[in-house]
Amino acid sequence: EDIKLHGRSARLTEDRISQAFRNASLGSATGERFVIPCVVSQWSVWSGCAEPCKTTYRVRRRHVIQEPRNGGEACPPLEERAGCVEYWTRQGTECKQSLIPALITTGGFGKARKKRAAADGNERAGYCVEFQLVAIMPGCLHSHHSYTHWMQYLREGHTVCVECQHPALDSRSLHCYGDGSGSKNNQLLHWQAVGNPQCKGTWKRIRQLDTCSCPSVHSFLFI
Repeated sequence: EDIKLHGRSARLTEDRISQAFRNASLGSATGERFVIPCVVSQWSVWSGCAEPCKTTYRVRRRHVIQEPRNGGEACPPLEERAGCVEYWTRQGTECKQSLIPALITTGGFGKARKKRAAADGNERAGYCVEFQLVAIMPGCLHSHHSYTHWMQYLREGHTVCVECQHPALDSRSLHCYGDGSGSKNNQLLHWQAVGNPQCKGTWKRIRQLDTCSCPSVHSFLFI
């Protein structure tokens, strides 16, 4: 039985605990040793990001309700983490662009995104930003999944075009996070490839193009 099924988890958990105690009591009376598995609670809600203005993580936890006994099934992990980025400080102000890593993916993802936006009637004009790649972590070369092959073609010194499409526009600032707006000339900015936490690096913002279509080669999207 699965104690994590929605709507039934509480009842199943109560039933398992009750049965475990009944087995324990019966075992004490008869001298037998019943196997009692671990029982855990539901997951908590996800926490907020550990820190604002940087790539970090969020956490959810659960706790042990019944410890395993007599060789019963061990307890599963009690904590899970997932990556996240928070673009606003805890005081409600927007993070400085120079602190925010740009989350990017291959430009091919943009075709499906544009189709969805057009179908929803939400398509708006975006913009493109050109960057010069300065540093690339070796992890970009160790991407073996089909959806990360594009990372292997990143090269230091190349100029890349990154498109900011409507779905990635922040509704308050009307720009994509990590686009480097407001940064100084030749300031090193950080980027992070989506799908491989080890693929990241730095680049310099060259210019913004308000009406654009990135070329098929060396083109990416802000997420």
